[in-house]
Amino acid sequence: MSGTSTFLGGGITVDLGAIVRNWKALDTVAANALTGAVLKADAYGTGAEAVGRALYHAGAKFFFVATPDEGVALRKAVPKSLIFVLDGLVPRTAKDYAAHGLMPVLASMSQLTEWLDFCLSQNKAIPAALHFDTGFNRVGFRQKEAELVKRELDQSGFEPQMIMSHFACADQPSHEMTRKQNGLFQGILAHFPNIPASLANSAGLMASKDYHYQMVRPGISMYGGRAINGRPNPMAPVISMHVPILQIKDARIGETVGYGAAYRLRRDTRLAIMALGYADGFFRSLSGIGGQVGGKVAINGTFAPVLGRVSMDMTAIDITDVEGLVQPGDVVEVLGPNLGIDDVADAARTIGYEILTTLNGRFSRSYVNVPEGLDIT
Repeated sequence: MSGTSTFLGGGITVDLGAIVRNWKALDTVAANALTGAVLKADAYGTGAEAVGRALYHAGAKFFFVATPDEGVALRKAVPKSLIFVLDGLVPRTAKDYAAHGLMPVLASMSQLTEWLDFCLSQNKAIPAALHFDTGFNRVGFRQKEAELVKRELDQSGFEPQMIMSHFACADQPSHEMTRKQNGLFQGILAHFPNIPASLANSAGLMASKDYHYQMVRPGISMYGGRAINGRPNPMAPVISMHVPILQIKDARIGETVGYGAAYRLRRDTRLAIMALGYADGFFRSLSGIGGQVGGKVAINGTFAPVLGRVSMDMTAIDITDVEGLVQPGDVVEVLGPNLGIDDVADAARTIGYEILTTLNGRFSRSYVNVPEGLDIT
């Protein structure tokens, strides 16, 4: 998400103070559990090193990344934290995890065997977690393997740091799958008494304290995104994005706009061409073509719709109804007070996660409301 442009105006702004407030609010909701923080995909595109430092400064000690490379980068920023690698153990790399203090979330018998063999070779138990699949059918031990895993642990004397699983449908509050997974998870935990457990993502954390167990793992809610569909989003917005206008022109009724001549003007229109396209994460599905309503941006508090197809580097918007002087070099709001990540996601027919993690391209990233005394450089 960080860019390198020094010529284009605007850019991406991340409110570190808002991320910290969101984490603290979630920590309050999960008062009887430890609250971790999911920083995978560069902290959902907001910058894992800066966010990790801010959250550690605020009291977070447990972090979750997807890959060992993400873990290595985060370790440099928060050297005293505990870092779990959700993708598990990459074959033949156990010594590298240990060298960087990374805890793999083991998800198969082959991973468990390799980790136990490595621990034996080092003559010590090196921390790791276990992930069980409770119906998601992604990574994880099958429920029927619980007894076998238990025997392996008993024979080796190894005790995992945590037993984990992951919800498939917690963002849909009435979905039966969530209760079913929780029941299966409880059955798995019966094999591993006294070992801490973790099941709740953002949605699970917010849905019910029954899902909190010993640790919760918020992700999208920390970054201001909607965790549960159909409910008001209580989280503070975190990210804003403004991009410059390259050119303004007047076009006549009947003329077309953009590739494929896919949008024909229904009135005389004042167009602004903004320096933003799908190479920057502004999805092509936000195009306004034919009878399809596309995305929109905001100028001076007024929405300006996308006209024509979003191209790689530029997108046309209709500023006919925008009051006040608008000229090249002015910036438009792509994300901000008027347009949250879920507003853009709804228009693009996707989810806020994808908006956050794909806004990259050529725009600089800066931080505001950095906690006092925190160095994020």
